[in-house]
Amino acid sequence: MGKFLCILLFSVALPTWADNTPKNPQQAPDPGPPPEISDDQSLEQQVTIVKHDTNTVEEYRVNGRLYMMKVTPKGGVPYYLIDETGDGTLIQHDSLDTGIRPPMWVVFSW
Repeated sequence: MGKFLCILLFSVALPTWADNTPKNPQQAPDPGPPPEISDDQSLEQQVTIVKHDTNTVEEYRVNGRLYMMKVTPKGGVPYYLIDETGDGTLIQHDSLDTGIRPPMWVVFSW
């Protein structure tokens, strides 16, 4: 039964695959020149570190826009202020961990 099913699927798929092959590969359209890549320094990430008496603040910017701050209190656990929507409102997160954990069960072991 399994061999019959494989032969049946192959016989249906073969004509469909053969129909999708290009008729004349020489008539492919010209893709044109590659896009120009500029050496724009404003797209690089800029990190500014400011040290205070009680904490250290790292400001992360791209194109001059502040999108994240990492605040590390002296002798404490760091926390993050992140602009999630791009409107300038920073929301506090205790870590950059998303909290999503895929299941990791052992299926086979030998």
